[in-house]
Amino acid sequence: MATQTAPIGVFDSGMGGLTVLKALREALPNEDFIYLGDTARLPYGTKAPSTVVNYALQAARTLVSREVKAIVVACNTASGLALPELSKAFDPLPVYGVVLPGAVAAIQSSQAQSRQNGGVLVLATESTVAGGAYQRALLDISPGLSVRAHACPLWVTLAEMGEQSNRLTDEILCHELRGDLPSTVLLGCTHFPVFNAKLKDLFPTVRFVDSADTTAEWVAKDLAEQGLLQSKARSGQSEFLATDGVARFIRVGSYFLHADIEHVELVDL
Repeated sequence: MATQTAPIGVFDSGMGGLTVLKALREALPNEDFIYLGDTARLPYGTKAPSTVVNYALQAARTLVSREVKAIVVACNTASGLALPELSKAFDPLPVYGVVLPGAVAAIQSSQAQSRQNGGVLVLATESTVAGGAYQRALLDISPGLSVRAHACPLWVTLAEMGEQSNRLTDEILCHELRGDLPSTVLLGCTHFPVFNAKLKDLFPTVRFVDSADTTAEWVAKDLAEQGLLQSKARSGQSEFLATDGVARFIRVGSYFLHADIEHVELVDL
């Protein structure tokens, strides 16, 4: 039985999901979090669907063993493929993904825009674009919506290098977004929110929807409705777990979290 004082569990195949944790910490400053990066087996996007489901179940079991009150799947691939299995396996524990909140927010943004060129452009990794999770979610909610998807693999490399604000980054961002843009662009990779401010400067007439922020808002609202939020004002704490590469996790993870990571526990799933 979940309790108000228990931590919230977050997992991803690597470190990109730390952008989701950053948004969660900002939206829920009183809460404790446990973040698990399955760095030994990343990326999930190249694996068979059954393998992704298996990995996601193993990661979630590790978090559940630490008595979390909810699970946030901060991985686009796992959100698209494993969410039903996770919800069923750990019921009644709340389980949230990043795809649906991002899709809902993108549709709301598109509908609110007065520009003639409506619709939504999804920017993601090659595997997420090929898998079509965001495209399906968008069209399931709004069947008549104009939806395009574009892979930006270099953005992941730039994000992990900490190259978020220089001339080369600007040129690569602009190159991937050349041409006629719709009113709304959905950042469908957990690495991409690190470029959010820069993208807004480069393309001021476009609304960039961040799946990390929208997921955090979704989780905060739902946990409040269930009475599962901390009842006392306090400074929340975060624990970090990884299945490999602890030193790199500490170094690179700080780019995504926008905060120092002092300790990461090595775990075996």
